[in-house]
Amino acid sequence: MSDTSPTPDTGSASTVSKGKSLRLRLTREADGVADAGRSLFGGVRDWFSRNWHRRWFRWLVWSSCVGLFGLFLLWLLVIRDLPSADRLLTYEPPLPTIVRDVEGVPTHSFARERRVQLDYDEFPPLLVRAFLAAEDRTFWEHGGVDYPGIFGAVVDYVTKLGSGQRARGGSTITQQVAKNILLGDEYSISRKFREILLAYRIESVLTKQQILELYLNEIPLGRQSYGVQAAARAYFDKDVGELTLPEMAFLATLPKAPEKYGRRGQEQAALNRRAYVLREMLRAGWITEQQRAAAAAAPLGLVARRGSQFKDVGGYYMEEVRRELITRFGENADDGPHSVYGGGLWVRTAYNGELQDVAERAMRNAMLRYHGNRGWSGPLATIPLDSWKGRLQSSGLGVDFDDWRVAVVLEKAGGDASIGFPDGETGLLPSGYAAMAARSGGSAYNAMKPGDIILVKRVSGNVYTLRTVPGISGGFIAQSTHSGRVYAMQGGFDSRLQSFNRATQAERQPGSTIKPFVYATALDNEMTPASIIVDGPLCVDQSATLGRKCFRNSGGGAAGPQTMRWGLEQSRNLMTVATANQIGMDKVVATYKRLGIGEYRPYLAFALGAGETTVSKLTNAYAVLVNHGRSLTPRLIDYVQDRRGKVIFPANWRPCQGCNAQDWDGRPMPRFSPSGRQLMDPLTAYQTVHMLEGVIQRGTAKVLRDLNRPLFGKTGTTTGPTDVWFIGGTPDWVAGVYLGYDRPRNLGGYAAGGTMAAPIFKEYARAATRGQPPVPFLAPEGIRMVRIERRSGRRVFGAWPAGGFESPVIWEAFKPETEPRRTARSEEIDEERPATERRRERATSDRPAARRADRDEDFLDRQGQGGIY
Repeated sequence: MSDTSPTPDTGSASTVSKGKSLRLRLTREADGVADAGRSLFGGVRDWFSRNWHRRWFRWLVWSSCVGLFGLFLLWLLVIRDLPSADRLLTYEPPLPTIVRDVEGVPTHSFARERRVQLDYDEFPPLLVRAFLAAEDRTFWEHGGVDYPGIFGAVVDYVTKLGSGQRARGGSTITQQVAKNILLGDEYSISRKFREILLAYRIESVLTKQQILELYLNEIPLGRQSYGVQAAARAYFDKDVGELTLPEMAFLATLPKAPEKYGRRGQEQAALNRRAYVLREMLRAGWITEQQRAAAAAAPLGLVARRGSQFKDVGGYYMEEVRRELITRFGENADDGPHSVYGGGLWVRTAYNGELQDVAERAMRNAMLRYHGNRGWSGPLATIPLDSWKGRLQSSGLGVDFDDWRVAVVLEKAGGDASIGFPDGETGLLPSGYAAMAARSGGSAYNAMKPGDIILVKRVSGNVYTLRTVPGISGGFIAQSTHSGRVYAMQGGFDSRLQSFNRATQAERQPGSTIKPFVYATALDNEMTPASIIVDGPLCVDQSATLGRKCFRNSGGGAAGPQTMRWGLEQSRNLMTVATANQIGMDKVVATYKRLGIGEYRPYLAFALGAGETTVSKLTNAYAVLVNHGRSLTPRLIDYVQDRRGKVIFPANWRPCQGCNAQDWDGRPMPRFSPSGRQLMDPLTAYQTVHMLEGVIQRGTAKVLRDLNRPLFGKTGTTTGPTDVWFIGGTPDWVAGVYLGYDRPRNLGGYAAGGTMAAPIFKEYARAATRGQPPVPFLAPEGIRMVRIERRSGRRVFGAWPAGGFESPVIWEAFKPETEPRRTARSEEIDEERPATERRRERATSDRPAARRADRDEDFLDRQGQGGIY
């Protein structure tokens, strides 16, 4: 340890000394600034003190304070949340959705308002001048605000203050654009200030032509029409280019009172206002005196108030399209840019108007036939009679069948009832024309009461007769077997009376129409159409809770050992259950699930259609069979375009380049590659379809044989019977139908799928196949067509199918190496032939044997050797 003391650090001492001097200097400078500030404030205070006694000085100070406070209030109440005028550069008005049919023709619209968007150049110049004459003659000169007009509006507001009357606006067209698009129609001074400020901003952002385009497309003109083109259609059923001068002048009167001048009883007021517009046009030099006089003398010529320019077509089909669009894009403009009622969508569908009409007519006729004289079903609804016309219109009830009309009972006096219609007309319903029985007993006339909404049909003049909606209902759907496109859909009697769509929403027991999928599962598990199944009594122990279950055929009895084909053609319950029991019900319900029919527990009752499904799901499963087991999705919408034509659905949509080429380019024809997952062995699917052809030829749907073309299908009748079904079709389309009460109840012992449902299909099929050549069902590669004896399933040599559908020898479809090993002798075959065929054979027995041998050889030459055995 050193005894020496540490040496002091002279550099550190110098640094500390400099720091202290810097702080002293800054303190002195700060004190100087503070002194200067105090001196300045004191000077200003002294100046105010010296001048405050002067009156003009005090007025100046207080005026400045009030002005600043006014500016603050103006910012707080008017300017703070003022919309940006730049929004108008990208403004997209709410437009309706237009639906096109299978041919691309506009057919339907989803709209709550009439709106049609046009460019400025599409408006006739004279029409533009008519609106300028009526609303803003100095439009081309002012900068957004007409000061004389504003002054007049202020005077009018002051004179009407406290009277409850609304003062005139004094707004220019630019101000009206600001009000209609950006601000709303609030009646207040603050809104008028905001309107004026926005008008200046709009004039700095848009050209005069752009402002007029917005105005003429957005101005509300009554009859739910927005914009001049929509109003031209609503009032004159014309486009703007077809309007005459008096019609243009009338439309220009509407901004002042949109819901007044087009109403019945306001004709003189409309004529006076139109005459004013014509005088203003003459004053501006836009028309001559002769034109003004001729236009003023012309009648108004308004058409009756009408709905959409599109007919009310499609019914349940269009409603299903609407539901799908709302699910995908939203309903209103707040839901997104592509909403149904604001996005201006263009929707291409598979809708076929002719086939839809046939489906509607066939279903309605079948329901009315069944309903027969079962009486009146009761009123559709009941409304209060005050303002009955508006209430009846707002009920949304309507009917598009024959010449039926919806009416409300106004009063009953003596033997007549007075009835009213949505258009305000009235008529008479004599008690003799309402004599059908009511459910409550007595006649329908006695049961109905004022306020009841009913259905009637004109007899003559203003006399009507009562009609009723059948109690029975049902669903129908037809779709392509290649793409899943839905051509027609009917979900009840009328969608405006019953919005519930039974084609897609009603879960019903399908009965025997489920059986083909039981046998398809068996074909996938080493059975063939020629497999022998015993049609005999069958009881099974299901479980400890369900107990023992015994099955029977719908008609009773048992036929003993039969082929699978025969069991399907004749719809034998015992054979179906025996097959499901043999292969395992778990495999059957797996097939149901895979084909989208439904998810069920592995109970044998589900092999007979005890589970519930929709006609849409089951029809699609039949389409999958024809499509060689490839998946299909029922599709109403082909694609959706936004308002500018860009396809926004489906996401992977691609245009078909060159598909509409006028001349052949020498290249091979484009072919669509198979799509969809393989849900079932294509050989199994074809074998099932081939057996289902026999249902038409020899089975429970022989009523369809006279259509004389390749058809397949299956009838179905549920226990009760409560529902009757038929599903079937051609190689190109498949259709399904069911009939039944919404609350299932017995239809009567005579009701069956072959007698009630199949005729509906038949009526549709006649229209769907008119003018088309018969096309056979296409067999996939690997199928072997073998001659068998129809009842025994044994293989046949030396005999050929003959004698029509009842021939004992038929062609059967087999997978490779599954053909029957047993053979049938000729005498056994002869025993199965009908007596008429045997007589025909004996009549030709004297022909040379060589001729018969040639016939066999010619047949083989015609058919080709591949796959024929």
